[in-house]
Amino acid sequence: MEALTNIGWAAIFAIVGGLVGVALVMLSLLLLPRLLDRLTPNLDEDKEIARGNQAVAEYFGRVVSAGILGVSIVAAAAVLGGIIAALHG
Repeated sequence: MEALTNIGWAAIFAIVGGLVGVALVMLSLLLLPRLLDRLTPNLDEDKEIARGNQAVAEYFGRVVSAGILGVSIVAAAAVLGGIIAALHG
């Protein structure tokens, strides 16, 4: 019976953690481009990308995607930690 309870808690932690992780990734999708705009005040990324500046487009895309990947890894580690804690609890 205790094993089923632990599996139930692990499932709850996985679902809740997954939802929180998705919310964090969506939030980072909104905030990271704005943060990059503030860190480079002398460079208008949108205008440069519209003019076809490939270097700015690649830089902007890589920095934002790296930040999103970082948030995703942290969220996945938190979900895994919750599942492990539930199964050993």
